[in-house]
Amino acid sequence: MKTTNLTRICIIVLDSVGIGALPDAEDFGDKGTHTLGNIYKQRGKLNLPNLYTMGLGNITDSRLPSTASPTAAYGRMAGKTLAKDTTSGHWEIAGLILESPFRTFPNGFPASLLEEWEKQANVKGSLGNKPASGTEIIDELGAEHMTTGKPIVYTSADSVFQVAAHEEIIPLSELYRICECARELLTGEYAVGRVIARPFLGEPGNFKRTANRKDYAVAPTSDTILDAITANGQSVLGIGKIEDIFCNRGVTYVNHTTNNKDGIEATIKALQLPIDAPQGDTKLIFTNLVDFDMLYGHRNDVEGYGIALEYFDTRLPEIIAALRPDDILCLTADHGCDPTTPSTDHSREYVPLLIYGQGIRPIDLGTRDTFADLGATVYSWLSNGTWGTGRILEI
Repeated sequence: MKTTNLTRICIIVLDSVGIGALPDAEDFGDKGTHTLGNIYKQRGKLNLPNLYTMGLGNITDSRLPSTASPTAAYGRMAGKTLAKDTTSGHWEIAGLILESPFRTFPNGFPASLLEEWEKQANVKGSLGNKPASGTEIIDELGAEHMTTGKPIVYTSADSVFQVAAHEEIIPLSELYRICECARELLTGEYAVGRVIARPFLGEPGNFKRTANRKDYAVAPTSDTILDAITANGQSVLGIGKIEDIFCNRGVTYVNHTTNNKDGIEATIKALQLPIDAPQGDTKLIFTNLVDFDMLYGHRNDVEGYGIALEYFDTRLPEIIAALRPDDILCLTADHGCDPTTPSTDHSREYVPLLIYGQGIRPIDLGTRDTFADLGATVYSWLSNGTWGTGRILEI
C-alpha cells in the first residue's frame, strides 16, 4: 500500500468485540468464549450487512456469514501481552507489548493497601473490596453507601481499582480526587492498569450508573506509535477514552465522548473536516467505542450487545462516505467480553481486523501474532519508517 502526504488513518476500536478464544484462554478461565460467534448463535442473527460486505464473516473461525467478494482486507489478531484488559490491548495496538501484565487482585486488595489509600485520600472507610460486577455491587452496597458515605471499592478479573459513589453523596469532584489519590498509590508492586471512577444516581432498587465515569491509566511504560507520530510533527485525535488510556501521551486533540453514538458522530465529523480547518491537519484519528463493553459485555446483555453491533453497522456507510480518497479505515478491538458466559469480565480472545481504503487489497491477512502488527503498519504508512515491534501488513 502506497500512501501520500494526504493520507489519514482512522482506527476504530470496537471495545470488547472479540472473535474467538485464544489458545491460552483456558488459563484465564475463558475456554469456549467467542463474543461475536456466541452472540450470533444465541440471538439467531446478527444483522451486519456492511461489516459482512467488508469481510467480517471471512475471518478465520468467525462463525458469521461470509461473502464471496470482501471489500476490505480481513484477519484476526492475537494479543501477545498476557492480559485481557483495555489498557494493554490499546497499548499493543499502538505498538507497545508489555513483558509483564498488570497485576490483578482476585481476592480483593490487601487491607494495608486499602488503609493507606483511605488515609491519603482522607476517606473514612470503604465498602466492598472484592471482585464484582459494577451494576451488581451498587445494588448490593448502594444503600449502605448512602447511609455511611463510604465509597464502594471493587475490582474484577482485569487489572482495575474501581470506586463507585452516588453523585449526591460524594460529589464528582471529590470522587475524582480520591481516585487520583489511588492512582498515585497504585504503582510498583501494586500497579494496576486503570483506576476508574464509577458514579451513579438513583435510589435503592433503582440505581443507574451515569456517563461521568473517568479513567486513570498508568502512563505507557515506553513509547507508542502515538508518541512517535506526534514527535514527527503530525497530529493525533483521540475520541472516547483514548487520552485516558494513554495518559494524554501522543494525543494532540481530544474529544472525550462517552457513548457509541457520540463517538461515531465525532469520528464522522473529524473525517469531514477540510484540511485547512482547526484539527483538519489530523493524521491519525483513534476512536474507542465503549458501549459494547461497558453497557452490554459486562452486564451479560446479549440482546443489547447485538443491537449495539447492528447500530454501528448502520452508521458504517456514513463513516466510509466521509473518507477522503487517500484515507484508510481500520476496525478492530482490544479484547473480548462474551456476554453469553456466566462471567461478567473481559475474555481472552482474538480480535477482528478489517482495513478499508481505495488502495487496500481485499485479501486474507490470516492470524497475526500480535495487535502490534496494526501499529507497525500504521506507523509505516504515516512515516515510511519501521516500528520496533510488529510486522508491517503487506496489503
